[in-house]
Amino acid sequence: MTSIERALLPLSRSHPAIHEFLWFGLKQAWACIFGGLLLVGILGTRLWYPDIPLARYDFLVFYAVSIQLALFFLKLESWREIGVILLFHMMATAMELFKTSEAIGSWSYPENSFLRIGAVPLFTGFMYSAIGSYMARAWRGFHFSFTGFPPLWVAATIAVLAYANFFTHHYFFDIRWLLIIAGAFAFRKTFIHFKPKNFELRMPLLLGFCLVAVFIYIAENLGTFARAWQYPGQENGWKPVHFSKFTAWYLLMQLSFILIYSLRRLEAKLGVQGPEKIIPGKAV
Repeated sequence: MTSIERALLPLSRSHPAIHEFLWFGLKQAWACIFGGLLLVGILGTRLWYPDIPLARYDFLVFYAVSIQLALFFLKLESWREIGVILLFHMMATAMELFKTSEAIGSWSYPENSFLRIGAVPLFTGFMYSAIGSYMARAWRGFHFSFTGFPPLWVAATIAVLAYANFFTHHYFFDIRWLLIIAGAFAFRKTFIHFKPKNFELRMPLLLGFCLVAVFIYIAENLGTFARAWQYPGQENGWKPVHFSKFTAWYLLMQLSFILIYSLRRLEAKLGVQGPEKIIPGKAV
């Protein structure tokens, strides 16, 4: 039993609902640790950054790598989870190179940097990797299971088309709403089962997609406020990101979930186990 578990143990007997809620919040915060620390770094360096030869964007690359290394050496993430993060990083960089090209110009990075590929600073891939890190850690911490899940080929088709649409909608018909409707139909009976501590709870998976997409949208507004990147119209001063971006984040969240789900299915077949440590705390 860890020190945190011992501290919360009395609540499990007197107020079990509060006990479960506190564990839910604790595990959510722990799952968000990579993304949360990255966002702190983005906001903090916007508020104050020393006059040094190292560009702010380049510092954020070293900062993100340091966080990842710390999580690994503290045995809070495994090589396989780093592999998932790397996969997200590569997929994101490919999309970033396309979206920031002169021909497309969906968004831009207003500050100079040395560590970049084309117009894309290398730290940007870690912002997408934070989604993969969150999902992998939440999956492990809450012991996710599912009922009513559609055939994997259906989910995979939606995911592949969603990723392709991020590119093709600039040249052809934008099918994001068709994909959202298709996803809603495919996952209409799917429930996610999770266990904060002692009791198993469940909720519709579609609700989970929406909730996470809302928090990503909030983080996006904080990121553009910190000038980590900017959309057209934000060059002369910050203004809230248009809510239409929520649909893009919803599809990205759905895509990310299907990717992680597919990898978890493969790991289960191979009998691969993750690190045992979920919540920090010294055993007592």
